[in-house]
Amino acid sequence: MSEILVSGSKRALSTKGTVNQLRKNGNVPGIFYMKGLEPIPVYVSEKALKPIVFTSETHIVNLKIDDGEEHKSILKNVQFDPVTDRVVHFDLLGISADQEIEIEVPVVFEGQAKGVKEGGIVQQSLHKVTVSCLPANIPQHIVVNISELGLNNSIHISDLAIENVRFVQHPEVMIVSVVLPRAVVETAAGAETPGEEKAEPEVISKGKQTEDEE
Repeated sequence: MSEILVSGSKRALSTKGTVNQLRKNGNVPGIFYMKGLEPIPVYVSEKALKPIVFTSETHIVNLKIDDGEEHKSILKNVQFDPVTDRVVHFDLLGISADQEIEIEVPVVFEGQAKGVKEGGIVQQSLHKVTVSCLPANIPQHIVVNISELGLNNSIHISDLAIENVRFVQHPEVMIVSVVLPRAVVETAAGAETPGEEKAEPEVISKGKQTEDEE
């Protein structure tokens, strides 16, 4: 597990206007928290934050605050501007070498599924999996070999095994499968029996959830 050094500064909990000014100056407000410690409001430059946000790997973040104190942590949460997609807030969770933590780790596929040659397409259900382990055992990513994945076959959490790492999600949660393209399925489903009326699907609910910005 690689580490990335990020330099930041403490900030006072202040008004929305002050926080917006931080962002205009190229900084991103955030919070560092850890069991047994008071949360520390901080800010770091947007440029320094990009390597730990826009990446397909998992890293330990070594947060160095302006007083010289360093805190090992992981990126726990990120909020983005809904219009510009820029990072507007982040949470760092402090870690201890002797305490297990839960963390999401990216999934990386290896090989080409044989089901593709049978007319199928690879359908990824999970892009990240949640694991529990000591910080030293955090994998940068989870490699899943899909070479032997045939048409209508799938790989689940239960098919994964990494030493010193426990998978948190239910064993039957699907990670990836090979299925027929939707157009083929719809064509087959559209072959109606003569005289049989096609039923319209029932719409249970429709809507979009919104999340308030912190």
